[in-house]
This record gives sequence, C-alpha cells and structure tokens, in this order.
Amino acid sequence: MEKITIIGSSNTDLVIKTERIPEPGETILGGDFMMTPGGKGANQAVAAARLGGKVAFITRIGNDMFGKEALDHYKKESMDISCVFTDPETPSGTAIICVDAHGENCIVVAPGANNKMTRKDIDQAMNVIDTSDIILMQLETPMDIIEYVADVAWKKGKKVVLNPAPAAELPADLIKKLYLITPNSTECKQITGIAINSPADASAAANALLEMGAGNVVITLGANGAYVKNHEIEEYIPAVLVKAIDTTAAGDTFNGALCVGLSEGMDLTQAVHFATKAAAISVTRMGAQASIPYRREII
Repeated sequence: MEKITIIGSSNTDLVIKTERIPEPGETILGGDFMMTPGGKGANQAVAAARLGGKVAFITRIGNDMFGKEALDHYKKESMDISCVFTDPETPSGTAIICVDAHGENCIVVAPGANNKMTRKDIDQAMNVIDTSDIILMQLETPMDIIEYVADVAWKKGKKVVLNPAPAAELPADLIKKLYLITPNSTECKQITGIAINSPADASAAANALLEMGAGNVVITLGANGAYVKNHEIEEYIPAVLVKAIDTTAAGDTFNGALCVGLSEGMDLTQAVHFATKAAAISVTRMGAQASIPYRREII
C-alpha cells in the first residue's frame, strides 16, 4: 500500500440546521446546532485514514481550545500527526455552516492559522513527503505553499493530487505538475471557463484540463456522479442514490477515498467507484468528519 500525505486546512465547524438558507440581510430561526472538527484538509485526512489508508497530515492549528481539541481528535484517527504545527499567535481556523432541509449548505470560513502555513513548515515536513507516494492538497491554504509543495513533490516523482476547492483560478505551471485534478462543476468553470450542463460539457472541460497539462481528471457532479478522463479512458460513473441530509464534506470524503483506492492499486475508474460509495454514505449524516464512513461500511 502506498502512503498518502494530505496537506491542508484544519477548522472547527459551527453548523446550524435550517429550513432554508437565509437571504442577504435576513435573520431566520434555525434548528439543531453542532460543533464538529472540519477543514478540507482534515476532512480528507480523516476520510483516508478511516477508509484504510496509510495517512500523514500536515497542517497548522492555533494554540487555543479549537486547536487542542482538533489535535486530540487527530490522535484518535490513526494517522501520522508529527507535522501538525501549532501557531502561537493566530487562532485556529473556523467555519460557519448553514444546512437547509434539502441537505444543501452555505459556508463561510475564517482561515486563521491555515493562512500562516509557510515553506519552513513544509521543509520541516520533508521527511514525511519523501516517504509518501501520493500528495493530496486543496485550496484552503496559501497558493504559494500549494505551488511549492507541488513543485517539490513533482520533482521527487510523487503523485500530486489537487482538489481545487474552494474555487479559484490556478497558475498554469501548477496544473502541469498534477497527476490528478478533482474539481466539481463550479471549480471546473472557474479554471476552464466551461459551464457544465451536459456530458458533452464535462468532456470539453476535462479536455481543457488535460490540455493544460493535468495527467488525469475527475470532475465530481454531486448527485449526478463523476466524470473520469485521461488520454486513454473516458467514463461517466453514476452516483449511488441516497436521501441527502447534509452534503458537507461529501467532496472531501470522495477525495480521501479516491486516494485510498489509488494507494491500494485500483485503477482510476475503480477508485472513483469506491469514492462514490464513500461520499454517498457521508451525505446521509450531519456534520463534516462526523459523517465520514469507515471501511467496513463501504464493504
């Protein structure tokens, strides 16, 4: 089994269940409240660990209640946390999440210590990167750090996987160093300029990403499944039909699971099928990491 290192954000999620997402300037009464560990990096690391991956997590937390609780939580998730760095001055990242009656959400993130990750942190973690085969990142940490890691890992022959979330434009040189990119339809439009409203649109967007230099493309389409393409294969993989309660961390669960599948030697389409099942389970539960399944549940 190949080792997976996830570099990314650690947040505490403050989640409120509502009938609907409020309009700008509107106050509405919500329902259930929960506080749970989150952050795209942490979600993906926990997902990969619970699903059987050999996982290391590189992140930055604050020296506060949220940071200490997050660290205790990570210790219980069977991952290497030797490179979870504590910032002495900046608070831990937090996210405010509203989830409506249909399971859709809106999220506001205060990055906190996630924005303070430095090249020095990465250099200190280089022994972890050196012993890893797959490097998974997202966009809740500074772009210059993502570019630095991608360059170092690519030169070392690692498989660099980028989940380009939240949506942002990507430097052209970064895309060329990616073994795999996993945007959703919104993120894909931000990068390629192509809106995805049909399978033909997904094919065109995937072609654009391949032409930019990405080695493999998986476009996640929520309840419509996922679109997989590289220079040899092109396949649409349907979602597993479930009743969605909360879609928070579904994409993160998908990405963590996808990397576990690849680390076990599955081909890309097999790994996407595996990841689709994991994501389907996650949307039937409230919360971010609270919703992430274990391997036995997928089996």
